[in-house]
Amino acid sequence: MRVKFFANLREITKAKEAEVEAQNIELLLNKLVEMYGDQFRNAIFDDGKIRKFFKILHNGRDIDFEQGLKTKLESEDVVAIFPPVGGG
Repeated sequence: MRVKFFANLREITKAKEAEVEAQNIELLLNKLVEMYGDQFRNAIFDDGKIRKFFKILHNGRDIDFEQGLKTKLESEDVVAIFPPVGGG
């Protein structure tokens, strides 16, 4: 599936997107940590939980309205990861 990165995650991954296979969001995030290391882990997680205000969309739908980290994934899916954005 395609994983799209935004804001500081693009700086960490040096990419706008990546192709990764995983059965659910939790496993996908673990694979991304393996691929991109501690900097990615520290950006996404705080004490093992996804940082507050991060949004993960599965085919355009917030995973909070699906099955959260257990949201099942298929090879043709698109996952977008949005870090919190400030400004005004």
